Amino acid sequence: ALDFAGGTVVHISSGFAALALALVIGRRVGFGKYGMEPANIPWSILGAALLWFGWFGFNSGSALAANGLAASAFVTTNTAAAAGALAWMLVSWVHGGKPSSLGFVSGGVVGLVAITPAAGYVTPMASIIIGAVAGVICYSAMLFRQKKGLDESLDAWACHGVGGLWGALATGIFAAAAINGKSGL
Repeated sequence: ALDFAGGTVVHISSGFAALALALVIGRRVGFGKYGMEPANIPWSILGAALLWFGWFGFNSGSALAANGLAASAFVTTNTAAAAGALAWMLVSWVHGGKPSSLGFVSGGVVGLVAITPAAGYVTPMASIIIGAVAGVICYSAMLFRQKKGLDESLDAWACHGVGGLWGALATGIFAAAAINGKSGL
């Protein structure tokens, strides 16, 4: 298995652990009776921006040197996040009738999640596909969770579990020896 920056151990395990806990613990009091929207959208946007910025160090730093591989991981990280943000926003716009800033930053996060295992193995063009597909499937996973009435308030399963699983699979699909010869390809 190829995993450049720990996407499998971090995202898949935490996302599916959140799903397991939501199934075991059950719903919060009042779930489904009244809205439980985020309390402060500007803080959510600021948090996502800081996360996006910090992710560069995480993924690029996994090259363990300031070299071409680190630069490639930097570019693919940003590109996948942007593609995920746009894809989530567009699919939620089509589904819900209007775009949202919270949807945009959620898509950015799922793009980051999905590119983490692939950042040092794929081309920038592949990172666009990885991020865009992550935006669509993670949004769909969130809708599925809502349809089933599952109370998992942070959507860790939909964003990290599903996004991380897609990223791990996409690493195998799109990895290129020209990017990282150590991949065994």
